[in-house]
Amino acid sequence: MRPMLVLGIETSCDETAAAVVADASDIRSSIVATQFDVHARYGGIVPELACRRHTENILPVVRAALSEGGATLEEIDLIAVTRGPGLIGALLVGLSCAKALAYASSTPCVGVNHLEGHLVAPILEGADYHYPLVALVVSGGHTELYRVDRPGRIELLGQTLDDAAGEAFDKVAKLLGLSFPGGPIIDRLSEEGDPEAVAFPRALMDRDTLDFSFSGVKTAVKYFVDDHSIAPAPFGVEGPPREEDLTAEVSQALKDVAASFQAAVVDVLVSKTLAAVRQVGTRELVVAGGVACNRELRARLEAAAAAESLNLHIPSPALCTDNAAMIAAAGALRVRREGWPPDGFLEMDAVANLPLAKALEVMEEAG
Repeated sequence: MRPMLVLGIETSCDETAAAVVADASDIRSSIVATQFDVHARYGGIVPELACRRHTENILPVVRAALSEGGATLEEIDLIAVTRGPGLIGALLVGLSCAKALAYASSTPCVGVNHLEGHLVAPILEGADYHYPLVALVVSGGHTELYRVDRPGRIELLGQTLDDAAGEAFDKVAKLLGLSFPGGPIIDRLSEEGDPEAVAFPRALMDRDTLDFSFSGVKTAVKYFVDDHSIAPAPFGVEGPPREEDLTAEVSQALKDVAASFQAAVVDVLVSKTLAAVRQVGTRELVVAGGVACNRELRARLEAAAAAESLNLHIPSPALCTDNAAMIAAAGALRVRREGWPPDGFLEMDAVANLPLAKALEVMEEAG
């Protein structure tokens, strides 16, 4: 029996991505076009510029995904596209492309929640979920903890009250004179810094809540740098610095600040996540999103999982950041559970703040 081929399309923020996945498990291709060169000089995503670059990239990226995946559009059984949450203009580019391709080829089309894609990403690497489970979604736009009793039955346990963790990394990187995106650079600098050099605050750690707050530690970094006259990194804004620049040109004081800031964020993420696991009474933990690439966070979670006999499901870094393979997998799992989507996909809208709860019904196939 021929496997079901799914074309995934993802344009929720600043990555233009397309992928071909077979049977929700076999990645035939995964193409991602980044926009670092567009946004680096601004220290963050500029929505209008992101939309323009998506418009330029979307068709070449889709063509490349089909070619590398060894499939023609006529051989695709399903098109899965991110319809939210995300930047509304960016979402519309991907959604419009998916609708046009589906209409032209008479192929079924299904809209996928971006966070749903992140949470099924470990399935592409053989993860086997058991319920109930706790899910941590941690990225540039999201920091949330969920309890999932079964697909479709989900409870929000905690969320950030201000900045998402990834957003805090980017803002602190800008304060330190580092390039965008800030997370990978701070992660690298922290390897040569002292995480105990500065006692930055860990917000809400002494309260009976699973909510997060990262604006305070960001402000503390600014005051510390100003008070101690720590010079920013000597880099421009045209993109991430070279490896030799990171090791040779950044002062030890700045490396210590970076390491201390990262330690504060990771402490909070790990502490709250483990508290959620104990509260739910489960040994199943899913961690997803771009910040899950952070080496210290991964190491701390892996150590905690080993110490407490937890089943930690965390994808490889390539599947933590935005990609279309996870969107294709989520679409395939939904079709397995609910059957083929109706023909009314042309009426499907992009939703900037699309809620997650019902989207997790797709996870039933992983249990």
